[in-house]
Amino acid sequence: MAVSRRKFLAGAAGMVAGQSLMMMPAPAHARIALGDIQLDVVSDGSLTLPGGFIFDPMPQAELLPILENLGQSAEILTPPCNVTLMRQGGRVVLFDVGSGPDFAPTAGDLLASLEALDVAPDDVTDVVFTHAHPDHLWGVLDDFDDPLFSQARYMIGQAEWDYWTNPNTVGQIGDARASFAVGAKRRLDMIAQQITFFTDGAEILPGVAARACFGHTPGHMAFEVRQGSEAVMILGDSIGNDHIAFARPQWHSGSDQDPETAAQTRLSLMDQLSHEQTRVIGYHLTGNGVGYVDKTSTGYAFVKEG
Repeated sequence: MAVSRRKFLAGAAGMVAGQSLMMMPAPAHARIALGDIQLDVVSDGSLTLPGGFIFDPMPQAELLPILENLGQSAEILTPPCNVTLMRQGGRVVLFDVGSGPDFAPTAGDLLASLEALDVAPDDVTDVVFTHAHPDHLWGVLDDFDDPLFSQARYMIGQAEWDYWTNPNTVGQIGDARASFAVGAKRRLDMIAQQITFFTDGAEILPGVAARACFGHTPGHMAFEVRQGSEAVMILGDSIGNDHIAFARPQWHSGSDQDPETAAQTRLSLMDQLSHEQTRVIGYHLTGNGVGYVDKTSTGYAFVKEG
């Protein structure tokens, strides 16, 4: 029986991960059922970042005691990368696709994580992007520089597409993120014939509505997955960490391209999520990223589930 190179790559990734751990790849580390919708949170690994990437714009005298109280180093960040897989009927949907092999040595584990659920790249019917930063987009191509999810249709917010495919972006984004712009445009160009666009409030799939959460990038989107009275918000990077983003959501973060808009987005989103007690999946929130937003006397806190 012939084996497609994408299935081979997926199997090889699983074998490598299993050999390195002397076991098969770990299964999905969180599962949520919403009626006939099943959500699995799978790992693409993690990142290692200097603390200043987020903390530099913040008032340091106030910041350091908060970080110490929360047990977070001011020097090093090691956020997980939590990818959401949705299955409903014949649909197999990925929200973001991880880093692939070219961004960070501690990331790029998505294929092995999907293999543990017996999901191959060719099984994926839809790929939905929250935004086009490397750790969310660069896994879209395989080792041959072809689209990895060859049977999928792709979806992205119109404003996000317009920004990253604009040839002027690379010259305007700043030296620190210039490679982000080059990498995003190249990858989006590769899937341009299979991509469709949406705007805020659109029902992009049955039970899945787009929620504009601009600021981290110019067109960043979150997604509410709803069945009846139950809902889960797939946050992407609209709330980018489980510590200072909750404790002081109004502070500007160095990770956001438009810090003022991103802070306004966080405040509005956290107010809604804490009031409604909506379960969330955060791409970089601790552990498996699943939990709730709790209002505190000074800000908010992430309540990890499980």
